[in-house]
Amino acid sequence: MSYTVGVDVGGTKIAAGLVDERGELIARDRTVSPATDPAEIVHAIGKLVRSLVGTREVEAVGVCAAGFVDKQRAMVVFAPNLAWRDEPLKERLQKELDLPVVVENDANAAAWGEFTFGAGEDVEDLLLLTIGTGVGGGVVIDGELVRGGFGFGGEVGHIQMVPGGVRCGCGNLGCLESYGSGSALVRITRERAADTPDGARNLLERAGGDIAKITGPLVTEAARAGDAFAIERLAELGDWIGQGVATLTAVLDPNVVVIGGGVSEAGALLLDPIRASFEAHVTVRRHRPMLEVRQARLGNAGGMVGVADLARRR
Repeated sequence: MSYTVGVDVGGTKIAAGLVDERGELIARDRTVSPATDPAEIVHAIGKLVRSLVGTREVEAVGVCAAGFVDKQRAMVVFAPNLAWRDEPLKERLQKELDLPVVVENDANAAAWGEFTFGAGEDVEDLLLLTIGTGVGGGVVIDGELVRGGFGFGGEVGHIQMVPGGVRCGCGNLGCLESYGSGSALVRITRERAADTPDGARNLLERAGGDIAKITGPLVTEAARAGDAFAIERLAELGDWIGQGVATLTAVLDPNVVVIGGGVSEAGALLLDPIRASFEAHVTVRRHRPMLEVRQARLGNAGGMVGVADLARRR
């Protein structure tokens, strides 16, 4: 059996998994992320990998993180949650581990994981959107991960939805991330609750009467319990995402759209509005096959599994 290790580096934690050639997680571990110290991040990754490997023969290590990774999958040009600026991560980790290393954007890695072992394993063209604090994305076309001319492809959260709209964390105005993310869900829900507190009574009770304590998971919990106000907020979020998917479909024409990230745990409460919005906005809708919108299968292990497989295929 062939093994590789997938490592997902975040601003608060580093998660790693030993992955076999079938995409199965054989073992996993995690540690606190020393996010402000690049040298310590390398040492922390090395320690995690060595603990997972033990006496097993491992072919390579894949590392993913939110950020921009160069075309050669060697340097992290910029990572918003880590002290990585033009960081030669591949070189430093290969010295640390004495193993081949592949570096990739986390959403690209998750897209590859879902394409190879998850919700898109039966198609050749896939678009992944990860709906969490922001909106990440990855694209697979004709069985190949799309990385673009400089390695920065797949940043679907930053297509413009509303000219001059809400400012995004990237600095631009009106991005999909500003309207279709978990952060947007919280912002919009709090605004609607302030405007119509009677309609939001149940949700406000769950938040202890404090609008500032309304969170994404709280909205999902209330929606699952049948709260109409919370259901409407997830539907509003799904409408924005569906519009974004329709725009992206005009360019990419995927067979399947996979929705991942923490907010996707709302299931049909989010996916059904996405489907309805997509069908209402996609171009030539009466004359084209309708793609499927599916929930991600690999969950928060998608990045680890995907980048481990990319390391195997290096």
